[in-house]
Amino acid sequence: MISQDSLNTLFLEARTYNAWQDKPVSLDLLHQIFDLAKMAPTSANCSPMRVVFVQSQEAKEKLKPCLAAGNVDKTMAAPVTALVAYDLKFYDYLPRLFPHADARSWFVGNDPFIQSTAEFNGALQAAYLIMAARACGLDCGPMTGFDKQAVDDAFFAGTSFKSSMLCNLGYGDVSGLYPRSPRFDFDDVCQVL
Repeated sequence: MISQDSLNTLFLEARTYNAWQDKPVSLDLLHQIFDLAKMAPTSANCSPMRVVFVQSQEAKEKLKPCLAAGNVDKTMAAPVTALVAYDLKFYDYLPRLFPHADARSWFVGNDPFIQSTAEFNGALQAAYLIMAARACGLDCGPMTGFDKQAVDDAFFAGTSFKSSMLCNLGYGDVSGLYPRSPRFDFDDVCQVL
C-alpha cells in the first residue's frame, strides 16, 4: 500500500479549489502530469483523451464566453485550465497503441460503440489527469459548467474532438474552500453479493 501521506494527497485531503494563488504552473510540470496520466489503463489502450492547457491571457479570453457565470472568476484566476476532450477517431491510432490485435476493426462503422468507448475512456483519463496533477503537487478544480458546443467551436473546430470537462489547475488558496461535504458510507451505496 502507498504511504498515508500519498493517500492524503490523492484522496483524503484532496479538495475542489475555487480560489488560486498567483503562482505559475510550468510547462515542464504539465508534461510531467500528462506523462503520468497517459500510463493508466484504458480499454484496448485506446487513449481517447485530448487536452488543451489554457494558460495565456488570449486563450483565457477565448474560453471566457463558454463558461457558466459561476465559473468565470475562478477560471480566469486559475493559472491553467485543462480543456479535456475525447477523440471520436481514437480507433485510427489503435494499430500503434494496441498492436496485439486488429482492434481498429472493432470500431469502424459502429458509431454507438465509438461514442460510448470514447466517452467512458476519456472520462477515465480525465480522472487520471486529476490524480496525476495532485500527485505532482497541484490542486484541481474540475467542472462541467460550460457550453460544450461553444468550447468545441472555439478550440476543437475541424477536429473529431468533443469536450467533456474543464479542470482548473494550480496552487489552491484555502480561503476559497467550502467546508468538506459529506460522503456516503459503504452500506449506503454498496452491496456484496
